[in-house]
Amino acid sequence: MMKKYLSQICLLFAALGLHALPAYSANAASPPDKKQTAVIAELTRQADAWDKAIVRRDRAAIEANMAEDFRQIGGEGEVETKSSFVDGLVSPKLEIDPYTVEDFEVKLYGDVALLTGRTRMTGRYESKPFKSHYRYTDIYIKRNGKWKIVSVQISKIPQ
Repeated sequence: MMKKYLSQICLLFAALGLHALPAYSANAASPPDKKQTAVIAELTRQADAWDKAIVRRDRAAIEANMAEDFRQIGGEGEVETKSSFVDGLVSPKLEIDPYTVEDFEVKLYGDVALLTGRTRMTGRYESKPFKSHYRYTDIYIKRNGKWKIVSVQISKIPQ
């Protein structure tokens, strides 16, 4: 059971990691234009706010960032829905320490954005310490003028 939650946590927080400023965006052939730069800043703020909501277990704020058809694929191939993902994050059994995201990057493809990074996370589950290191990809889609996260996928990095 703890293994499942740790995978969820890794996925969620990889996706939700406290995001640093983006390294680059759009396509690698040209620097981002003014509009792309504004979208990157918006997505960075949104991802950072989502991370903070997760750390404080704010269900309403977490869910507000997510599409209804959200899916997460964990480090061991497990699949979570929006409901099961959020339930795992707001569990009173879970405590996540403040963390940072390294190698953060935003890439834009029209109304789709890929947010990637690497996170080292620590915390406690059922009062037992855990440590996790992973890479993640968060996929955001712009629908009805709002960016929502539709997918999170993490890959564990060996300690």
